[in-house]
Amino acid sequence: MIADFSTIVARGLGIRRGGRWILRPTTFGITSGVVGLAGPPSSGRPALLETLATLRRPAVGGLELLGHDVTGPAGQRAVRVRLGLLPDRFGWAAGLTAGEFVAYAAYFKGMPRRAVDAILERFELTDAAELEMDMLPADLRLRAGLAATCVHRPDLVFLDEPLNGIAEPEREELIGLLRGLAPTVVVTAPDPAELTGWCDRVFSMARARLIESLDVSRSWSRVPAGV
Repeated sequence: MIADFSTIVARGLGIRRGGRWILRPTTFGITSGVVGLAGPPSSGRPALLETLATLRRPAVGGLELLGHDVTGPAGQRAVRVRLGLLPDRFGWAAGLTAGEFVAYAAYFKGMPRRAVDAILERFELTDAAELEMDMLPADLRLRAGLAATCVHRPDLVFLDEPLNGIAEPEREELIGLLRGLAPTVVVTAPDPAELTGWCDRVFSMARARLIESLDVSRSWSRVPAGV
């Protein structure tokens, strides 16, 4: 079922590569909240995330984001200023501090300096702003990546395996942070078990099909999505 206010609407969306289906034509809608997308890289999950983030065009079907048809350049331009994307194992320029990394992202997105200061404070990075990115522990490096991704306050955020390499003690606090990044957040992981319990919906990629789990335990309730 596709609601009238869906953030993401896919109708007959299909992805092909090398003459084979990565995702067979499928129809689905995503409203607000945190949506998990599970599957190993070989399942086609990265290609679907790239398509949803407007980095590649679908082979067939239609895709709407935030009310815009993004199968053409006009729609892509309209929504990209409202999107945030953090790739898996995101890179950074050697020698940049966390503050410089976020400031560069803000400059690229046309945001003023005060937006940098605000996002560093929000993500508890003020004291780490002068430290070089490659010297930060994994949890603070992720915070810096998220700050750079969300400095322009996007409406829709895509995160590719953000918790990869994060130790268990830091995961719970970071999950709370992920849930409050934007009104709609799409987050990936290789295993659906990593997403159940805190995502509002979980989809899995298998045999070129997208399957939604109907057994999602919503045990995470401390931080509502979209706050």
